[in-house]
Amino acid sequence: MQAAMNARLAQALGGPIWAAAYTSIGVVVLLAIVGVLLFKTAPRLTDVSSVPWWAWLSGVCGAIFLTATTIAVPRLGAASLIALVVTGQILCALAMDRFGLFGLEAQPLSLQRLLAAGLLVAGAALMSAR
Repeated sequence: MQAAMNARLAQALGGPIWAAAYTSIGVVVLLAIVGVLLFKTAPRLTDVSSVPWWAWLSGVCGAIFLTATTIAVPRLGAASLIALVVTGQILCALAMDRFGLFGLEAQPLSLQRLLAAGLLVAGAALMSAR
């Protein structure tokens, strides 16, 4: 739903970057309010120096994802977009598991997992075929 909503917002605001920015501002405000209400404190900043450099790029990933889906949904349609996103996430997750990336414990790449990923790729291809 969010990609379709942002695509419509992009038309009104002058582009997908502005729609993604507006959405991100809404996320920050909402989460800050919820965080203060739930935890009764501001974020803890005592351990930020121990966070690896790549962990700080999560916001960049979110911005790219939000903008890309805003651009793609009018062209691909919602179902094709979601099929491709889920398939891409699974393929990336398999690589992260296999190689223990981003501090995760390495997980074996089994035939069952490869077959499941192949079925997702086939499903995304079928969903996206014109």
